[in-house]
Amino acid sequence: MINQHPPHRFTPMSQLATDSPVLLIDSDAPLRELHNCVSERLNAVLKYLNLMACTSLPDYAENDINTVTNIARIMVQDIADVFGVIEQRGFDSPKAQ
Repeated sequence: MINQHPPHRFTPMSQLATDSPVLLIDSDAPLRELHNCVSERLNAVLKYLNLMACTSLPDYAENDINTVTNIARIMVQDIADVFGVIEQRGFDSPKAQ
């Protein structure tokens, strides 16, 4: 199998489970759409972590805590990846004169 790198338009998302990029971010997507994607994930993970913070830890097995932590890690990594694309777009844009 030949490893093909995605075109410059698509930025691979971080992943630990695979050796090849599976999920890609459209680097040319409108900034509003990229922002909406980040906002949705950030709000979801904040609500999720608030819910977990209000839960009594003795109620859960160690495996459940690992699952909760891994879900939050994946969501925050998605957020960081999309923010990276947004920041790169901001740094690459020509300065107005």
